[in-house]
Amino acid sequence: MALRTPEEFVQSLADLHLQIYLFGEKLDDYVNHPIIRPSINCIAMTYELARQPEFADLMLATSHLTGNKVNRFTHIHQSTDDLAKKVKMQRLLGQKTGSCFQRCVGMDAINALYSVTYETDQAKGTEYHARFKKYVQYLQENDLVADGAMTDPKGDRGLAPHEQPDPDVYLHIVERRDEGIVVRGAKAHQTGACNSHEIIVMPTVAMREGDEDYAVSFSCPANARGVYYIYGRQSCDTRKLEDNDLDVGNARFGGQEALMVFDDVFVPWENVYLCGEVEFSGALVERFAGFHRQSYGGCKVGVGDVLIGAAATAADMNGVAKASHIKDKLIEMTHLNETLFSCGLACSHEGVQMPAGNYQIDMLLANVCKQNVTRFPYEIARLAEDIAGGLMVTMPSAQDLADEKIGPIVEKFFVGQCDTPTIDRMRILRLVENLTLGTAAVGYRTESMHGAGSPQAQRIMIGRQSNINHKKELAKALAGVGKPWDKGKAKVPTAEASHRR
Repeated sequence: MALRTPEEFVQSLADLHLQIYLFGEKLDDYVNHPIIRPSINCIAMTYELARQPEFADLMLATSHLTGNKVNRFTHIHQSTDDLAKKVKMQRLLGQKTGSCFQRCVGMDAINALYSVTYETDQAKGTEYHARFKKYVQYLQENDLVADGAMTDPKGDRGLAPHEQPDPDVYLHIVERRDEGIVVRGAKAHQTGACNSHEIIVMPTVAMREGDEDYAVSFSCPANARGVYYIYGRQSCDTRKLEDNDLDVGNARFGGQEALMVFDDVFVPWENVYLCGEVEFSGALVERFAGFHRQSYGGCKVGVGDVLIGAAATAADMNGVAKASHIKDKLIEMTHLNETLFSCGLACSHEGVQMPAGNYQIDMLLANVCKQNVTRFPYEIARLAEDIAGGLMVTMPSAQDLADEKIGPIVEKFFVGQCDTPTIDRMRILRLVENLTLGTAAVGYRTESMHGAGSPQAQRIMIGRQSNINHKKELAKALAGVGKPWDKGKAKVPTAEASHRR
């Protein structure tokens, strides 16, 4: 099958007839629902750009499985150049959508599973890797969107999965059959789940003895029997239900999260990639997290570009663009944004080839990248709000502007620079609000904190990867620690001895 068009993608979603619930009701025409459609438009952009020749180098890659050109979101990285192009592609899409375009999780999942299935087979004599390669080829040939599902609800964080009073708070195997397995549980905070053709499930933590039923990885269709979705709310989401685009800020694009429930879902063995091998669950979690933390050095930078541009435009419209402190704040926003991009590229260019043949990012630098993402977008957002001014959060509605009596008053008192129409000033301020406080905040500010793991998760990995003992040895070597000491050479030199030297 050739690369899909955006229109074909949207129709393919409608054909799935997913079980989606929003505001306590099951949705029928979810692809045209005003709250959901902006998130669908974001993924459609990954199809649109893939068909444009000027973006082909970033959006497409050559499959090592078939030799054919495929969408990069379905590609297994074959070089550090592939890793860097991934980050650049993500920045491009962030610029084009100003939101979360949702396909990164599936891309990161297939690349993590590719190496882990290979290593599991080598150690255990299983057949996971051959199954998984066949599945990746299926994704590539049909140009499908896959959702990477890792995060479990977790229940009591102080208890292991098998110790939970309710075993379902971690997705687990409830039955093993000759034909496959039956699973039950849920995956939370699932980015783009309702916009995906396929689901790739992974364990959420490193499992231990006793957790064998929870150490499971598999794929299944998004519309598999027993799978349903409860759509997550976002700030200001009901503005999308209003019959205007002014108050939304970014009317065309938006993110999406959902609770994905597995109610005794059957999975055939050919789609199972880990089943009880607890010792490999930790590697899968760490590698997926590493790839996804790399991703934030691209996607958040692209959205940051939009926010910086919106803040600069707001400064123009407010008539303060020439003020030195405004220029300095825009410089600081750019400095922080480009630092994030540098981290994303650095962990890519320092990537290494795995035994399976694919390439993995530098884990330490990827975690440093995401640790910075938990901080810098918050400062970028703060500076944007500072530049935009208080009107960003006190502005009247589009209905007020349209009102025959109130509209002229809004026009009169909220005019900015004399040649700027009031409605354009309102539009740009709504965009800043959308990116910092509204429905895109999940795809930028809030997601910067919790997406791909909490800040503490990155700090734990940085501690593991930092090789403190090696740094100690460097210091000891330069200081001469452990060398014999000749006390006789410790005498204070006389003036005459100093002169002879």
